[in-house]
Amino acid sequence: MRRNSFRDIKSELERRISRRVWEPGETMPGEEALAAEFGAARATVNRALQELARSGLIERKRKSGTRVALHPVREARFAIPLVRTEIEASGSAYEYRLLKRAVEHAPVWLQERFGLPAGAPALHVRCLHLADERPYQYEDRWINLAAVPAAGSEDFETASPNEWLVANAPFSRAQFSFGAARAGSEEARALDLDPGEAVFVAERATWIAERAITYVRMVHPPDHRVVTWI
Repeated sequence: MRRNSFRDIKSELERRISRRVWEPGETMPGEEALAAEFGAARATVNRALQELARSGLIERKRKSGTRVALHPVREARFAIPLVRTEIEASGSAYEYRLLKRAVEHAPVWLQERFGLPAGAPALHVRCLHLADERPYQYEDRWINLAAVPAAGSEDFETASPNEWLVANAPFSRAQFSFGAARAGSEEARALDLDPGEAVFVAERATWIAERAITYVRMVHPPDHRVVTWI
C-alpha cells in the first residue's frame, strides 16, 4: 500500500483549510491523529505541518497544539498590505469608493493565467482608495468565485475587497510584480491624471493549493513609493 508523502499530506491539509473544514482559529488534530489517518510516520506529518506554518496558513505552539491562523495572509513571508492601514499609518485620512462590482465570465487572459474553464464566473471589482481626499490607489480586481464563493454575496460598498480577502481567503502562494506604465483612460480619470501619464503599477495573484483566488492590478500616481521591512 502506498504511503502518503509529506507533500500529499500538505496538499490535503491545504485543501481542508481552503474549504473551511477547520475555521480560522480552530485547533487542528494533533500529529499522532493525523499520522494515523494518513498512514504516515509522525515525522512525515510534522514536516507537512512545518511547511504550512512557514507559509502562514497555520500556527504551531508547544502545549497548545496547531490551529488555523486567524489572519493567515498577513503571516505569509511577503505580507499582503491593507491599503487602509498604509494610509492611516502615514497620518492621512482614509476614504474608499466602489466604482464597479459585477459578476462576469472570466476573460480569456484570466482563464489562461488561472486555468479556469470557459465561462467560469468571476467577480470583477474596481475601486478607489484615497488619502486626505487625494487618489492613492486605483484597484482593478478579479476574484475566482469557484475558490471564494462567499465573495459573491459581498457588496463591497463600504469595505474594500482588499480588507475582506485578507480576513476571509487564506492563500498558500502568491506572485507579485511591480513596474512603470502609462495610465489608461479609466485609470487616469480615477487618479486625476492625464491619459498616458506615467504611473506605478503593482500586480498580485494568489492561490490556495492549486486553486486561484484573485488577481489584482493596483495603479498609483507617479510619486508613489513602496517601503517594506524584512
